[in-house]
Amino acid sequence: MLAKKAPNPTDKHVGSRVRMRRMMLGMSQEKLGDALGLTFQQVQKYEKGTNRIGASRLQQISHILQVPVSFFFEGAPSTHPSGKSEGMGEAPSPAYVSDFLATSDGLALTKAFMRIDDSKLRRRIVDLVEQIASREKR
Repeated sequence: MLAKKAPNPTDKHVGSRVRMRRMMLGMSQEKLGDALGLTFQQVQKYEKGTNRIGASRLQQISHILQVPVSFFFEGAPSTHPSGKSEGMGEAPSPAYVSDFLATSDGLALTKAFMRIDDSKLRRRIVDLVEQIASREKR
């Protein structure tokens, strides 16, 4: 039996951005699959990074999801020609933001938060969440 190869970090990132955008539009995997002439399982594999998305397919997806192709690469892990990842220092990867936004909780929280007009109230909510999170670490 062959060992499963881990998805390429860029393929995984692009897939998670496809998922995030699809969810932002309230579109199901099935609906996206229908628009692409694919099954929802194939869309699922794209979103997990298990299957690599070809250039023409990515262009098709960008048209359906109404974003430029570059959207899918925003915050992608960059690599040197040597194959070593850049910036492996202390800075957290922007991938955690897109991973969070790709969840239904993350998306719902973000949409609700953005509907709050009072900037001071938004700041107080952020402070509250940070206090709760710091207690969780203890």
